[in-house]
Amino acid sequence: MLIDYSHSLTSIIPPLVALGLAILTRRVLLSLGTGVVLGALFLNDFSFINTVGYLATSIKGLFIADNGINTWNMSIVLFLILLGMTTALLTLSGGTRAFAEWAQTKIKTKRGAKLLAAFLGVFIFVDDYFNSLAVGSIARPVTDRFQVSRSKLAYILDSTAAPMCVLMPASSWGAYIITLIGGILVTHGVTEYTPLSAFMTLAPMNFYAIFALAMVFVVSWFQWDIGPMRKHEIAACHGRGTDVGGDVDEQAKDLTEELDIKESQYGRIGDLVWPIIILIIATFFFMVFTGYQVLAAEGKPFALLGAFENTNVGEALCLGGAFGLVAAIVPVFRQRISYQDVGNTLWVGAKSMFGAILILLFAWSIGSVIGDMKTGQYLSTLVQGNINPALLPMILFLLSGIMAFSTGTSWGTFGIMLPIAGDLAGATEISLMLPMLASVLAGSVFGDHCSPISDTTILSSTGARCHHIDHVATQLPYALSVAVISTIGFLILGITDSLVLAFLVALVAFVLMCFFLAWLSSRPLKGTA
Repeated sequence: MLIDYSHSLTSIIPPLVALGLAILTRRVLLSLGTGVVLGALFLNDFSFINTVGYLATSIKGLFIADNGINTWNMSIVLFLILLGMTTALLTLSGGTRAFAEWAQTKIKTKRGAKLLAAFLGVFIFVDDYFNSLAVGSIARPVTDRFQVSRSKLAYILDSTAAPMCVLMPASSWGAYIITLIGGILVTHGVTEYTPLSAFMTLAPMNFYAIFALAMVFVVSWFQWDIGPMRKHEIAACHGRGTDVGGDVDEQAKDLTEELDIKESQYGRIGDLVWPIIILIIATFFFMVFTGYQVLAAEGKPFALLGAFENTNVGEALCLGGAFGLVAAIVPVFRQRISYQDVGNTLWVGAKSMFGAILILLFAWSIGSVIGDMKTGQYLSTLVQGNINPALLPMILFLLSGIMAFSTGTSWGTFGIMLPIAGDLAGATEISLMLPMLASVLAGSVFGDHCSPISDTTILSSTGARCHHIDHVATQLPYALSVAVISTIGFLILGITDSLVLAFLVALVAFVLMCFFLAWLSSRPLKGTA
């Protein structure tokens, strides 16, 4: 029997220890492992035998669930391996080199390289995992040629992926959120909105997602580098990549090592573009198709939104990845590259993802421990009590951010906090229902962006092939800047119940924040003239 910490401050100790160690030591696996073991000890009252048994069960659960394969975890692992192989083949065929050379004729500046990554991040919004990895594969050769640091690319990937997914109904995130909102509306007898119309109405209230996207483009255009990001950009300009010092786990080093593959001199632009396009189309098709299968089995008519609500994201990613891999092999065979080189390249590509997979497995492990510690439930109790309803959107934004940061999951935070927000609105001020729901969505994305144990953060650093903790540290100042803007917006929204006024105030705060970031970016680094 596990000890219940749902009403105890102890529930936040394991994630805080893991987060603190990760930031202080930069050793991701050690930090996550320490958090896992500490949480297991707390849950089992420091019994060695029970703790070992619990850890063994937790590790088994990563691979086996319900007496079968854990299809979600393993599908993500398989997709990572498939994408690693595909990326390696794109390099072998010369497609990456050809695309980068072509891009240099069209994209003349460092600014253009960053804007290319940002625009791609906006347009590929069906799923955040897919977004970070696919856009990273396309944009990385171009940003490398223009000496954009991998940390800056990771920031662009992370700050376009989740914000776009949380705003778009035709995405894996949108479908999940719409399903949750539908249940909340029914529970509280709200009939003036359908789940889809409610989602579309609260989307403009998601200040964090909107201004995070705006910040990406502003930072890319004006090339503002603040905090740790400046050191990484300076290192990249001097040809030192993103390694500006500090120790990382050996496994994580694989994320930043270049693939040791000899590029073909006969590659074409299409050798990179077509496999990526096929991968995108196939993934979108299988998302719709797997959702359609569920609808057909239940005797329901086909609808695009309904298909996305019932899609099997993991299966769609794997099938789309397989199609992309096949498409990447075609130019290799056309150029008659030896089977030995192809085999070695596939192995190198798969191996390049092992570091990310290890970090993901550890992140999933601590996520399971945090779930058993009931950290989310404890944090959710902090908003219950005699609180002015006008302050609730702002409070829910901040609390959801803390929860997503501590647990490393925005979806888990959605699942816990959206019903709580609905209950609070129903018990206090029903007119604030949508603002409260929007504040939870915004806070969840904010906390997820900042968390070293978030899988989306991990996959963004994987897509950019930069050190994971470097990505967390360099993104944090930008994410916190947008969080300040969002906090102001939700405060005004709660007090006035006016989206127009709240958005205008948030927009003014965004402009002022931009001037502040410009000033910070213009200041010389310590030790320089």
